[in-house]
Amino acid sequence: MSRIGRKPIKVPKGVSIIQNEDRLTVKGPKGELSLDIHPEITLSIEDGVLTVTRADDEKKTRALHGMTRALVSNMVEGVSQGFQKVLEIIGVGYRAQMKGTTLVLSLGYSHPIEFDPPAGIEIATDGPTKIFVRGIDRQVVGQVASVIRGYRPPEPYKGKGIRYAGEYVIRKAGKSGGK
Repeated sequence: MSRIGRKPIKVPKGVSIIQNEDRLTVKGPKGELSLDIHPEITLSIEDGVLTVTRADDEKKTRALHGMTRALVSNMVEGVSQGFQKVLEIIGVGYRAQMKGTTLVLSLGYSHPIEFDPPAGIEIATDGPTKIFVRGIDRQVVGQVASVIRGYRPPEPYKGKGIRYAGEYVIRKAGKSGGK
């Protein structure tokens, strides 16, 4: 049995779960998310605890079991607390600022980069070198943070660029490092 799939999900107060045949909808104080559930997977709610079970032990069903449990757990956490990714900008002249809801990045290119976040994502800055990406859908928050990081990934010689908070960049020695 899947170690992840058999873990129960505690449903916090203020979060409601509605299941219509093969569609699961989770509503909470931060918003609403929905997911299509495979027919081989069943969900049951008892005393504020959600459990995910599978119909058989075929390889595909076992894979769906753990994945479905992880997706539902992320939905419950997202609508109750939300998710956040923090990005740091390192480099002389590199900076970020907000103009309305648009993120404007100056990253050493000949022009500033303007990034409009998708629906459901909030972007904020704390000074010119810190960017916060917040939302209720974990996948979308991670994707948006990855797109922003992709505009100028950290380079290995001086470490300049956009990196996740706490990310370690492996540094290389320059030309004189080999002597």
